[in-house]
Amino acid sequence: MAVDYLVIVVYLAGMLAMGWWGMRRAKSKSEFLVAGRRLGPAMYSGTMAAIVLGGASTIGGVGLGYQYGLSGAWMVFTIGLGLLALSVFFSARIARLKVYTVSEMLDLRYGGRAGVISGLVMWAYTLMLAVTSTIAYATIFDVLFDMNRTLAIVLGGSIVVAYSTLGGMWSITLTDMVQFVVKTIGVLLLLLPVAVVKAGGFSEMKAQLPTEYFDPLGIGGETIFTYVLIYTFGMLIGQDIWQRVFTARSDRTARWGGTVAGTYCLAYAVAGAVIGTAAKVLYPNLASADDAFATIVKDELPMGVRGLVLAAALAAVMSTSSGALIACATVANNDIWARLRGIVPTEGEQHDEVKGNRAFILLMGLAVIATAIALNDVVQALTVAYNLLVGGLLVPILGGLLWKRGTAQGALASVAVGGLAVIGLMAAYGILANEPVYYGLLASLAAYVAVSLATRPTDAAVLAAWRERLAGRAPEPGTSSETVSEQVPAAQ
Repeated sequence: MAVDYLVIVVYLAGMLAMGWWGMRRAKSKSEFLVAGRRLGPAMYSGTMAAIVLGGASTIGGVGLGYQYGLSGAWMVFTIGLGLLALSVFFSARIARLKVYTVSEMLDLRYGGRAGVISGLVMWAYTLMLAVTSTIAYATIFDVLFDMNRTLAIVLGGSIVVAYSTLGGMWSITLTDMVQFVVKTIGVLLLLLPVAVVKAGGFSEMKAQLPTEYFDPLGIGGETIFTYVLIYTFGMLIGQDIWQRVFTARSDRTARWGGTVAGTYCLAYAVAGAVIGTAAKVLYPNLASADDAFATIVKDELPMGVRGLVLAAALAAVMSTSSGALIACATVANNDIWARLRGIVPTEGEQHDEVKGNRAFILLMGLAVIATAIALNDVVQALTVAYNLLVGGLLVPILGGLLWKRGTAQGALASVAVGGLAVIGLMAAYGILANEPVYYGLLASLAAYVAVSLATRPTDAAVLAAWRERLAGRAPEPGTSSETVSEQVPAAQ
């Protein structure tokens, strides 16, 4: 394993080095939180694909393939569908808003009264997303070094917190681009063909496994529908995803770069399911489906290659973890702390804003590591986060983008009713039940429409300002013409 260890150590050292390099570029709030809104198509596509394809998509996707066969691709496939829908229908408008958070968008659309409540819901979602990603380090480092769970979480989490705190979105962008390349080589170009060959090819796999393993809908229609509600719609409204859209240098980059990333996710989904199906042939009696990835890597790949593929798994976890961490810190600082203190940053406070956001990333990073160590049931925690996100925020966000009659009162009612309905239904049916997100979403929609129609329409001046921002005719707050003219060329 010495060669594999060397590959991993070099990879981790490279992540820290890029964090240090990114610190030199992050001199303003815009640079620190959204990479100056200057990413070109190549970097935008790679980093967007990296953040949405995390440990759940890699280790979990292979596990679903092991358990259900090719239909195990549906979880990651619905993530790709969500990213495609976001990119084609909404990303251009989102990018033109020139905001930093989803709650700022809600304030612009509804007149400044929805930010703190929506910020709390989004903060809970991004925090749990970062926590569940951080816990995955324990699985990978256990395979690599037979390391204690707590030590593995502290080591992996500390590296992500370090490079994220140093350079903000620039560091995360650079590391995510490397992680995208490592994942592509490790999973698609190395593990996928090796797994199929070791299992005897597709003909042998079909001969060894039940026919339902090759049924595209074998996982069940209700499960697929739930994946669409949670993951496809979750991609449309998550702060971690929107914050990447904000990094695009143009509408075209956001639309076409995201489309490329979404298409890549569809291919990654199929690859994970095929690898899991091959693992079922090779190891039919594993104690847990989630052990399939680590087992096939450890037993079937040669040294060096094994280290690269394990680095790919580590890259998947790190990209999601860092993206969720900066999203969590951005929401905590800009949507909750600053609003509670009544602070509206000005251009002259840009340097202090960088220091403040850096401090919040460090603080949230420590909270994520501590929570990851204390938490046992990862699936339930992530389910709660996604149920609250979709049940509480999907309707007011998409309603604000699509329905001009929606009002601030309707948005607040939608968040409150949807969120409370989800919590109550989880208590009644169980956290992992499908009913909470189904009925919570319907309750949120009913409250939004009914209260919006029963209250006065949004002020015409607010809607006019909103249309100006959607059209891209309003400058980013706190950005002077001199600042714009001094920006360096966009990153490619």
